[in-house]
Amino acid sequence: MFENILGQSASEALGRDISGNCLAPSMLFEGPIASGKGTAALELGRIISCESQGRRAVWNCSCHACEWHRRLLHPDLLCLGSRPFSAEIAASCAAFLKEPESAGARTFFIRAVRKLLLRFSPVLWEDEPRISKLNPLIASLEEGLDEFDALEVSGEAADYKLKKLLGDLLKDSVKLESEGIAKTIPIDQIRHASWWAHLAPSGKGKLLLIENADRMLDSARNSLLKLLEEPPGNVIIVLTSSRPRTLLPTVLSRIRPYHFEARSEEIEKEVIRKVFRNKDAIAVKQNDAQVSLISAYLDSFLPISGNAIEGLAAFFAASAAMHAAVLRKKRGEELPEAVVLLGKYAAPIAEAAGLGRPLPECAQVLAKLIKGADNFEIRSLFQTFLQSLLTVVSASQKQAASPSPLFIAYNELWRECIARTESAMLTNQSVNLALEMLFTGLSRGMAGLR
Repeated sequence: MFENILGQSASEALGRDISGNCLAPSMLFEGPIASGKGTAALELGRIISCESQGRRAVWNCSCHACEWHRRLLHPDLLCLGSRPFSAEIAASCAAFLKEPESAGARTFFIRAVRKLLLRFSPVLWEDEPRISKLNPLIASLEEGLDEFDALEVSGEAADYKLKKLLGDLLKDSVKLESEGIAKTIPIDQIRHASWWAHLAPSGKGKLLLIENADRMLDSARNSLLKLLEEPPGNVIIVLTSSRPRTLLPTVLSRIRPYHFEARSEEIEKEVIRKVFRNKDAIAVKQNDAQVSLISAYLDSFLPISGNAIEGLAAFFAASAAMHAAVLRKKRGEELPEAVVLLGKYAAPIAEAAGLGRPLPECAQVLAKLIKGADNFEIRSLFQTFLQSLLTVVSASQKQAASPSPLFIAYNELWRECIARTESAMLTNQSVNLALEMLFTGLSRGMAGLR
């Protein structure tokens, strides 16, 4: 059990609870991004469905239920919520191309695409008009996966056909994520999932997985709470979150937590070597020490690199500092040290990224930012951008000769403004409007620091 979860004591705790027949009906897998929460949840679904004698549920179990779960095709599995689909699909594609003869690498890629397709289950999208526009993309991905699964990989012609097929699958995946994955989990999907949970399983038991469960509006949270209050006996419900404190206390009181730790650098390199088939894991670069190596590795497969996002964040931060300087100058006031340091630190990074000097006008800043980030079509890029802003701010303060008491208020300003932006995005606010509010809030806030 859980052989494919490396470096996590939570999987051992889960194994003990399974062996002791004391699994809770509802659980929370909480911990940092890319710590294995989603993978462990999917493995739990396979384990509770395993039909082998003795139910040891090893990864390569030959029973039909385990085979369906390995390919994420089991009817007793339902998944909601967002994750960095495009980056994971691109990384798993690269892993397959490194070892095209490996059945494991092939399955790894198929699973990555299936994780996205699972979000478009007919159960979740019943009576949703938007699904008609997405169906051609979904059908194209389904057909492409079937063709990929049957394709031989030897010979020059097969190699050309394979790479073209993979390219089409990647392109369709990015488009489906962009057009079909909401920033929040809709209340209708929670209601449909609750209806599904009360149906009898086709096998031994069901798994309802809600990833990034903190990304819900109050209406969806309340609907989820009703399900957690009286969970059906044949379903295990797993929520995952890297921000468990944002979940409702009434939700937290009804779920058993399993903590997933930030893995050591050596374990993360082992994951990159073994899972992603990258033997040069030591070469993976982190722009931010708080971001895991695995997250940095996945980000490297996005069409906009981590370095490019860092440059955009530096440009945005330097421009907000410049606008704050203009406001202070109009009042005849000097700039606080923190704002001066931010401008001096961030402006050269932005220029080195080819973005030019910072601009004081919000509209000009947003136009350049949106263009550079391709309108943040890939959802996970926006969160990476916000995190990069905090990284730039933190790094700028290290240039100070000694810490200033004002830095505390300054850091709180940035955290609050970014938290408000995240909340605004949860209500499906446009990226442009969210960024405009962020720029205005930061520049005015920095101008008002005393």
